[in-house]
Amino acid sequence: MNKDSKPKLRGPQPGPSSVRKITRRRIPGVADPVDVHVGSRVRLRRTLLGLSQEKLGDAVGLTFQQIQKYERGANRIGASRLYDLAHVLDVSVAFFFEEMSEEIKSRDDSPADNLGLNTLEEADKDPLTRRETLELVRAYYKIGGSAVRKGVFELVKSLAKMAPQMN
Repeated sequence: MNKDSKPKLRGPQPGPSSVRKITRRRIPGVADPVDVHVGSRVRLRRTLLGLSQEKLGDAVGLTFQQIQKYERGANRIGASRLYDLAHVLDVSVAFFFEEMSEEIKSRDDSPADNLGLNTLEEADKDPLTRRETLELVRAYYKIGGSAVRKGVFELVKSLAKMAPQMN
């Protein structure tokens, strides 16, 4: 290969035909499912660290109301703000996109896409994002001895197995 020739690229070649266009329109007043997911991950991490919305807001220069809006997906989080939140919450930026449902990842591009219409309500019903769950996890990890912690874990599992019989 001489110095004037260009190396051959593997995979899809850049250009108009290789760019995937998103044609789905955002519906005013309806939170985007990705924003709701990212916000729920902010809330999850904040709660696991035992931070209030006010303390997190102070750390990144926002009001607690703005943190509330981010956590509900009502307001979109910009790249630099997401970077700041990741730094304060001691996670990678990728953390906010982990565990995203396949439905959200593979949403189609049509304007009739219904994702997001009930997403805020669904996020509130998700047991992993409920305060009770997060407080339980925090309390569990405060148990000093690993043997005691394992015993509590086994107790909860056995109670869960008995729950259908008790109803």
